[in-house]
Amino acid sequence: MRAGLRCEVPYCPDGFRIGLFGGSFDPPHSGHGHATRWAMKQIALDRVWWLFSSGNPLKLRSPADVAERIVAARSVLNHPRVHFSDLEARAGLHLTFDTLDLLQSLNPNARFVWLMGSDSLASFHLWAEWQEIFGRVCIGVLARHPHQLAVLNSVAARAFASCRIPDGPSRFLAAFDPPAWAMFRMPLDFTSSSKLRMSRP
Repeated sequence: MRAGLRCEVPYCPDGFRIGLFGGSFDPPHSGHGHATRWAMKQIALDRVWWLFSSGNPLKLRSPADVAERIVAARSVLNHPRVHFSDLEARAGLHLTFDTLDLLQSLNPNARFVWLMGSDSLASFHLWAEWQEIFGRVCIGVLARHPHQLAVLNSVAARAFASCRIPDGPSRFLAAFDPPAWAMFRMPLDFTSSSKLRMSRP
């Protein structure tokens, strides 16, 4: 943790199972809310924290203002066990590994699960310190469409194939020690942030 860094994080009792849902959420939409509710139920999570990125190194376009995105998110999902965080913007973080490092230093007894769409798994090997991320936190991959199961042949999926948790025990993913990951087949939701951005006036 950086010297002198001050940032607020939600209260997290020891042993809580926390889903970390990171992304630009530009804009947040019903699909994000659907994934959050579904993950809380299917992976037995106590909380889900949305982590709004200040910018994605793999994307050329900068997202809208973080505060605006959080306001929009609250209109999409109002749930007592969901927290919307601008931690990355406040702490000046741009890489998932650095965010995890900070969160785990602040909450050493939490059971974190990184939640991401299967499209992110396809490009995960391009993320900074991606192998170290697998070693630090359990990962829940959410497949929104049947054809997205093809990402099981991606570089990251093949590299950590031996650490994939079968469908049955995957419900208790947060109880495993990393590296551990699971693929979850979600009910269909075709809402897309990219398409919503294109429809903006």
